[in-house]
Amino acid sequence: MAVGGVLLGAAPAVAAPESAAPGTVTASETLPRDLWYPGSADAKKLTYWTTGATGEPALSTGTVFVPEGPAPEGGWPVLSWAHGTVGLGDGCAPSVVGPGARERDFAYLGTWLDQGYAVVASDYAGLGTPGTMAYLDGKSEAHNVVDMVKAGRAVEPSLSNTWVAIGQSQGAGAAITTARYATEFGGPDLDYRGAVGTGVPAYIENIVALAGPGFPPVALPGGLTVYSLYILAGLNAAHPELDLPSLLNDSGRSWLAKAETECYDQLKSSAGGLVIGSLFAKPLSTIPNIQGFLADYMGVPETGYDKPFFMGQGLKDTDIIMPSTLLLASTLARNGEPVTFKTYPTDHSGTMAASLPDTLPFVRALFDGETPAPSTGS
Repeated sequence: MAVGGVLLGAAPAVAAPESAAPGTVTASETLPRDLWYPGSADAKKLTYWTTGATGEPALSTGTVFVPEGPAPEGGWPVLSWAHGTVGLGDGCAPSVVGPGARERDFAYLGTWLDQGYAVVASDYAGLGTPGTMAYLDGKSEAHNVVDMVKAGRAVEPSLSNTWVAIGQSQGAGAAITTARYATEFGGPDLDYRGAVGTGVPAYIENIVALAGPGFPPVALPGGLTVYSLYILAGLNAAHPELDLPSLLNDSGRSWLAKAETECYDQLKSSAGGLVIGSLFAKPLSTIPNIQGFLADYMGVPETGYDKPFFMGQGLKDTDIIMPSTLLLASTLARNGEPVTFKTYPTDHSGTMAASLPDTLPFVRALFDGETPAPSTGS
């Protein structure tokens, strides 16, 4: 569907050859130096095959960072980094713009490199490749994160097959969902050990399901407005059969088109004061079983984890609020899942650095073959 000459929805997918197994690399090049994380001895950008939101093969780009010094016996242990919200346009991809609006990522990942871990980082399918990224689609992001490990090892032989998923914000949801599916998606060639997620977007689907004319009736903080627009655009691209544009008015369809191309800072600036409820002509609830559909699309799994994982939450986080993440952590603990949950007196992005005194030894224990005892205390 086009609005003002702008096409809404996903671009045509690239036909996958028969050899397009998950993790197969189609292109590799040296990453520009100004995009290297601190502590990198080498960095590459690559394009690889993975699985998209439809379950079909899809292309993704990503980056590989190798720490300084000689690799240990067996190769560098690998962290598969899942990035936070940057935007849906191809020019927003971390492999293209580097730090962009997420400069704290650089210091954070530099710390991990200094600890002797290689870092591989998916841009996610559709961000820098054909189509539109399925924003917050946990299962497709999990495929991208797992297959990035396979792709990284294909271009860098010094990488071990032992790995851990880590992520922040959007990437925290991706990392924790990856924790649920990593063993299944990775297969016998990878040795998955666990995960870390800070600022996990929990139960966002329950709020999204209420969207419609007049809800919400007031302008949200800028970041939440941007997230809302990206959710609608990503959902529309991944599932055009829902015909989301038909539920929006002309203004809503125009903003949907902007969300598909504008990066986070640009969209946050242009959408200042926008009331999401004013964009709808009909409520999302007119879609049959929208609650169940959204839960499957973006809900963080509550059961089925086979390895320990860590969740960190900032008490001053206004992007991902404490009650929803606490509810997820308590539900996971009640279900007997191997979760460690801790809170920190900081904001959304600050939780990355604040959690390092806990996450560094947690991850080291995972690679050492230990099993951290689950805990939901702070």
